[in-house]
Amino acid sequence: MIMDLNMRDILDTLGEGADLTPEQAAFAFRELFEGDLSPAQAGALLMGLRAKGETALELASAARAGLERARLVSGLPTDRPIVEIVGTGGDLMNSFNCSTAGSLYLAALGHRVVKHGNRAVSSSSGSADALEGLGIRLDTGPDEVAGALAKTGFVYLFAPGYHPAFAHIAPVRRELGVRTLFNLMGPLLNPARPSRQLMGVGSARALKLMAETLALTAPDVLALVIHGTVEGRKGGFDELTPFGPALGFVVDRGKVSPFRLDPSEFGIPAHDPDQVRVADKQSALAAIRDVLTGRANAAMQDMTALNLGAALHLVTGRELAECMREARTAVADGAARSFANGNG
Repeated sequence: MIMDLNMRDILDTLGEGADLTPEQAAFAFRELFEGDLSPAQAGALLMGLRAKGETALELASAARAGLERARLVSGLPTDRPIVEIVGTGGDLMNSFNCSTAGSLYLAALGHRVVKHGNRAVSSSSGSADALEGLGIRLDTGPDEVAGALAKTGFVYLFAPGYHPAFAHIAPVRRELGVRTLFNLMGPLLNPARPSRQLMGVGSARALKLMAETLALTAPDVLALVIHGTVEGRKGGFDELTPFGPALGFVVDRGKVSPFRLDPSEFGIPAHDPDQVRVADKQSALAAIRDVLTGRANAAMQDMTALNLGAALHLVTGRELAECMREARTAVADGAARSFANGNG
């Protein structure tokens, strides 16, 4: 029997606190991304999902709808993995651009990295802000990605240029002014569809949700979905940190399993979170330049090495301890210094 789908029934379902069916979720997000919902309907959909708590199926339906309308990248080489180090943001820690620095180190070590991101929303400096300051292109188009990747090993996909359908939702999100599922969607929407991903989640409560959603939307991916804790404090980071053990999940081709990573097991000492904070875009740019050239403080260098080591483990399949040693050496040597001035 074919269900007669309409937004009135979908919003009523959410109003009752019930989860959407796969058919309802697919219909609702198709209508949202096509711009066929009124502002009132769009706002009610997003707030209804937030009020009851989004499920992995609902978030996956949103991600699929977004990717169906994205400018996807094709023609990438398949002989080696395409990798991304990315975070949801929203941890409110105002730390330096660690995932961006780790991505550039990974490319400098000969791996293929396609990073997808945007300007700062809740942080001092977003990945686009940092890379623009380094002189790295933000306007690479889908048909240029393969060639640019072959030259430098790193390409940045600036989200507004790849997701025109998001323009339908932007005014509603601005008017709502609160968290919705769109605050989690960025790491799920890379138009290059990387086969390896180190995904940081700013909220520990959303950690399992993001892992299960990634398993649904990218069944062939191998990923670590992680949340960095701070020993003795509330809150955490959307990256691995030298401030306490990380909690996370391995996503291995559709299967999700928990894991824990303690930096002390790899000889990385504890640091103070205040040592990785940056006040504004200018200080964030200075910090990432120092990290790329091996001149940053110990906390920033160790934090970069932790994330780089985990990414190397994903890409190479080698033992994590060996990858951490390689990462610490690379960061101490400033092996990514060629990117400090946008040269690659």
